[in-house]
Amino acid sequence: MTDRIEKSIELNAPVERVWQALTNHHEFGEWFRVKLDGPFVAGKVSTGRVTYPGYEHIKWEATIKQIEEPRLFSMTWHPYAIDPDVDYSNDTPTLVEFRLTPTANGTRLTVTESGFDAIPKHRMPEALRMNEGGWEQQVKNIKTYVER
Repeated sequence: MTDRIEKSIELNAPVERVWQALTNHHEFGEWFRVKLDGPFVAGKVSTGRVTYPGYEHIKWEATIKQIEEPRLFSMTWHPYAIDPDVDYSNDTPTLVEFRLTPTANGTRLTVTESGFDAIPKHRMPEALRMNEGGWEQQVKNIKTYVER
């Protein structure tokens, strides 16, 4: 499939702890490596700066869609929008969903990013490839963060 990325991981932490790491903007920033300007609010734009080494020039901007405690947190953004000289605002954003399910040992986190088929064809393959690797790393980051 070229339209979506899905990563699922078992976390040895209760749903409440994982929810806090996802939806508290300070905690999200620590494991995601972004400095956010304020709390997440459904229907509002979240802004900030990426803090990942080599990507500090990238502006963070995501529209928060749903905050349904403690099971669903979602947002839209422009995937792999890293060129500061390009205006991505007319591109269709992708949808990122974080879904939490309680398990016997903690929490199952499923991250899905969908809508890649709607972004410009010249950007889609690289955005899909880079975000595939990015989500692979981010699920490891949140696992380390909530299990420490």
